Amino acid sequence: MFHSLAALLRYRGLIQTLVVRDLKARYRGSVLGFFWSFINPLLLLLIYSFVFTTVLPGIHPPEMEPYALFMFCGILPWTWFSSSLLESSNTLIAGGNLIKKVLFPAEVLPIVTVLANMVHFMLGLPILAAFLIYYQRPIDPLELLWFPVIVLVQLVLTVGLALMVSALTVHFRDLKDLLGNLLTLWFFATPIIYPMQQAPESMRWWLNLNPMTHLAISYQEVLFHIGPHGHWRWLMALGVMAIVVFLAGYFIFDRLRDSFAEEV
Repeated sequence: MFHSLAALLRYRGLIQTLVVRDLKARYRGSVLGFFWSFINPLLLLLIYSFVFTTVLPGIHPPEMEPYALFMFCGILPWTWFSSSLLESSNTLIAGGNLIKKVLFPAEVLPIVTVLANMVHFMLGLPILAAFLIYYQRPIDPLELLWFPVIVLVQLVLTVGLALMVSALTVHFRDLKDLLGNLLTLWFFATPIIYPMQQAPESMRWWLNLNPMTHLAISYQEVLFHIGPHGHWRWLMALGVMAIVVFLAGYFIFDRLRDSFAEEV
């Protein structure tokens, strides 16, 4: 397994090429093309702003104003996470013609999916930054130094889960439909549309078992500047867990890779 893992460094050129191809293919034929990567998060934020200022005003604490911006700090990384897993569940099946080529490294496909969605996440950040400046939300430069760490932890965790999901879905096709429902439950079990402080005391223990809880809170602390601060200890523990999940995901993928060509 570790020999195959080390070989990934040799495929970085291939991964980069496939990520660019994926990004180009996503908006091929559309009039605005790549600009949709900026327009989609902008429209989403405007919709949330309308709903929580006009339709449902006053349902959240004053320190969380603007509430749409608070939600957006969690929804952006969640979209990266959920889209990566959903797309990875089908990536080996869709790329069957490539997998059947003897020398093609199949693990590249789920990794490309995660990285392409990370690019969309990054392109949504300027929209978030513009609204943070517009609403004069305070940003601590020292807190902001944690942002690359949070992104790296999420990247490692998501790649590990994507490798696991993509390999298992080849053998268990129902997993893709189950995953869609699981992600819906997972979304509401993550403090994205509500702050952790508003969750019932009896549920916080369970929420703390959710790795996305600590990523969401870390993003909220750094970007929205909502307390209590000091979630870095949970983030470091999650970083260790992310490495374990990545190694476990790659181990499962490596054990099943010989059967991919037959199953797809």
